[in-house]
Amino acid sequence: MIKPFCGFLSHIISAPVSSDDIRRTIRMSSSSKIQFKMVLCLGIFSIAILSFIIHLKPCDLKILPNQYISVSEKAKTSIPSTEPNSIEVQTRELMTLVNQTVPHVDFTFLNVTTSAKHSTATIIDYKPMYCVGDTITVQVEMYNYLGGKKTYGGDFLRARIFSPNLGAGASGEIKDFNNGTYNVDFTLFWEGEVKISILLMHPSEGVTVLWKSRNLGYEYVKFTGKFLNKSQEVKTECGFRLDTKEEKCSYTDNQYGESFYCIRPTGVDCESFIFLNSDSSPYTNLTRLQKDLFARSSNFGAEISKLIQSVEVQKCSNRSRKVLTKCQIGMHPPFPSGYSLNNQWFPIYCNLSTYEPFTHMSSCLANKMIYLMGDSTLHQWFDYIPNIVKTLKWFNNHGNGAHGTVLHLDLANHIYIQWKRHGHPFCTDSYYSVKDQAYIAQEIDRIGGGPNIIIVITVGHHFRFFPLDLFIRRVLGIRQAIENLFLRSPGTKVIIKSENTREMKNDVERFSDFHGYVQYLLVKEIFRGLNVGVIDVWDMTIAYGSYDLHPSEIILKNQINLFLSYIC
Repeated sequence: MIKPFCGFLSHIISAPVSSDDIRRTIRMSSSSKIQFKMVLCLGIFSIAILSFIIHLKPCDLKILPNQYISVSEKAKTSIPSTEPNSIEVQTRELMTLVNQTVPHVDFTFLNVTTSAKHSTATIIDYKPMYCVGDTITVQVEMYNYLGGKKTYGGDFLRARIFSPNLGAGASGEIKDFNNGTYNVDFTLFWEGEVKISILLMHPSEGVTVLWKSRNLGYEYVKFTGKFLNKSQEVKTECGFRLDTKEEKCSYTDNQYGESFYCIRPTGVDCESFIFLNSDSSPYTNLTRLQKDLFARSSNFGAEISKLIQSVEVQKCSNRSRKVLTKCQIGMHPPFPSGYSLNNQWFPIYCNLSTYEPFTHMSSCLANKMIYLMGDSTLHQWFDYIPNIVKTLKWFNNHGNGAHGTVLHLDLANHIYIQWKRHGHPFCTDSYYSVKDQAYIAQEIDRIGGGPNIIIVITVGHHFRFFPLDLFIRRVLGIRQAIENLFLRSPGTKVIIKSENTREMKNDVERFSDFHGYVQYLLVKEIFRGLNVGVIDVWDMTIAYGSYDLHPSEIILKNQINLFLSYIC
């Protein structure tokens, strides 16, 4: 766990220009004038490159737990403008930033890696009874299998409190002191017996392995494209990088710096590309020792030993809760962003006290066009909403096939809901049509916008198999498209739904939540300062103890309820 991901900002220092300065400038020699013009142009160019800074707000360096992205005072950088020609620059800078702040720890023996069984978690200043609203701090000391105290940080932890009989849960905020000691802060949001869970998801040595292996190349997934050659379909290899001297078809978006390729079948036009699927390759970057590290149950999703498993909490008469304003677009949630009680999600930064938005869904959605852009976790919304709004009817798009664009309509109430998958990569062994292939940024550019237009975006799970720069470039492009949308239609509502946690044991090298967590942090920070709504599903799924790619109906319902509170 590394220091916080924040501090993109660098200072721009300017001084006032006096009339004497102007007169001296006028009297400059010809060569001096040329030099002055060069300096002036360079200054203007630098300001343009850094103009994106005005969209960001200075942020607290303690924004999230398990910080795997940090900026030291010496390493601080700035996000340049999201103009097309700067996306590559930003991508390189962010990759460098993340690489500098994830742990780089080599090991030659498994017994020197972190062991959950040998580590300890102790409540600081324990009391037999706490009040609702109190914060407790649990100090975690990490040890290896030999019983030796760890002297460095970087372990990937997950912390939550919960009361199963109350349908209650909340995430904990983790602080890494980079010496093998961690503090986990929990706010006690409800009364009763509150249990404590602190999991070692991966030791710091495992985090190092996952980070390095992810960014070595594109071999984890193999894409197969189908081209139409008259009446015959021809298969060929496709992907983001093709190591071949054969002729390639290039599908490039120059505006957002996106590229995808297929080996061109003999005698077939590149425009006849019709279907695509993917499959996991048997390729691995892990050595036998590294595989053994992830096979050990005592350092993979393992509970850290605690002397005290729970605390007792009661309501105290001298405590009062702050009155919150209604949830609305433009609020950026802290971490933790809320808690569940009676299986209902309560944000701590805005007022959502009941399921009232959910019970008035039909009237809320009336006269609105909703564009859902992303993966199957957002398709869950599309499938679930008609169970509540019975007047919505599925519209047959005729031939889009598996994972194609789908549509619900309610003609009487003028409701339009569309789901469309995000662009490459979309990883599935089912062939899907690429005839209407488009990246989210391109889709946003095609929308006119307006006060009755709502766009919901999620990206993440399909990117875990690929080097992180692909994901960063994609999110930066989406931000640029949203900025342009707000210039022409500032009343358009945009909601960012974060990635969620998923199964632990499925092919750790490709699917680990460590990959998802870094992406989650990047999404939160890249969209910071934009007038968008944020649904922090990562926080929700930790609080609920969810380990499913497609979260349960309870979590799904809470996501949609928060979405409705933003738009109605």
